[in-house]
Amino acid sequence: MLTQVCGTSRIVGFRFSLYPMSDQFVDVIKGALNETDTSKVWLKTDDISTCIRGKAVHVFDVAKAVYLYAAKTGLHVVLNGTFSIGCPGDSDGYSYMSVDDEQMNEAALSDIKIEAPTQFALYPMNDSRYMDLIAETIEIAKGKGIFSGGIHYASRLDGDAHDVFSTLEHSFMTTQEKVSHVTMTVNIAANSPSRKQMKSQLD
Repeated sequence: MLTQVCGTSRIVGFRFSLYPMSDQFVDVIKGALNETDTSKVWLKTDDISTCIRGKAVHVFDVAKAVYLYAAKTGLHVVLNGTFSIGCPGDSDGYSYMSVDDEQMNEAALSDIKIEAPTQFALYPMNDSRYMDLIAETIEIAKGKGIFSGGIHYASRLDGDAHDVFSTLEHSFMTTQEKVSHVTMTVNIAANSPSRKQMKSQLD
């Protein structure tokens, strides 16, 4: 029987799908990917999803850029995906681990302000302390002031996209320091008409 153990690779991967709620979805998806500087990550897109891999700092930088460039169109968009580190057998793309830590997209993104309601779930793999580790990430989100509470199978974040992605990265990287294999699912929306309607009813 083949036994697989969690890997020691520090390559971070993010497989995601971007969903613009528009008949112009192809232009929005391609536009967001083309506008994003992906020079410091391994990237492959197929007919279902896109995968980026490399250093954590660049994977999160690219993930935020793709989301913000799609969201700034004003369309209702959703980014759904899974981050992973320490996956057994994860070795392709080592060349991207030798690049420096300068973020290629952050300067261009700094002035884009968009609310990013998010559901995320953290999975510390093969560790009996998983509930304590998850609780620690909730404290990180509370410290940022964007934790909105637990929901079934996830936790809710509400705030500016920069704060949300910073919290997700901090939570993910803090956990991977204690557990070799970590995955984190995210569901991040923007410009939802339902959210706008709820806000108008409260005003």
